[in-house]
Amino acid sequence: MPLEVSLPDLIRLGLVSAEESIQDLSEIATRLKKQRLIQKFHPRKMVFVIAQKKNKDCIFLNDDRRCTVYLNRPEICRQFPKIGPKPGSCPYVPHA
Repeated sequence: MPLEVSLPDLIRLGLVSAEESIQDLSEIATRLKKQRLIQKFHPRKMVFVIAQKKNKDCIFLNDDRRCTVYLNRPEICRQFPKIGPKPGSCPYVPHA
């Protein structure tokens, strides 16, 4: 699934500085797209979609599919699986 993050998430991840955050979000999105850190920006929802690897994994997962930014992970990741398409369901936990 695409990972939608907010501006505070990008600041926590170190992709945007606090000073830069007062700029037009479209300018920030343009820079992050050029760096291949995001796929797109949704101005109405004010969310950025984090780039994905060819296999659709998040760019922050390593080869073992472990999060490389865990301590600074976006809020949506912090809330998983409490929120999402199937609340309480984690795709990596075997179902009985």
